[in-house]
Amino acid sequence: MLKINNSINAQGFKKLLVLKLNSGPAETLLITLEKDAILPEHSSPRDAHLIVLEGEIQFHINSEEFRLKKHQDFKFPKDAPHWVKAGENSKFLVIR
Repeated sequence: MLKINNSINAQGFKKLLVLKLNSGPAETLLITLEKDAILPEHSSPRDAHLIVLEGEIQFHINSEEFRLKKHQDFKFPKDAPHWVKAGENSKFLVIR
């Protein structure tokens, strides 16, 4: 069945929220972080592609910090420990 989904727009900001948009061979996660909220250190089971939809985040991996803003994207490898902090209310997709 064909259906429009409004989950990305409807997802608000309350510290850290994670919503799985789809699963299968490629999983898509919508992550929202309220300003100054942290997504604690973890690793991805697969290579991943992060796309910032709004806001600004600091992505920490391999002792480096990458500042990502709205409409920027970033690829990172599986099994690499990383964590994220929001510089402002932020939404991003992780496709893995």
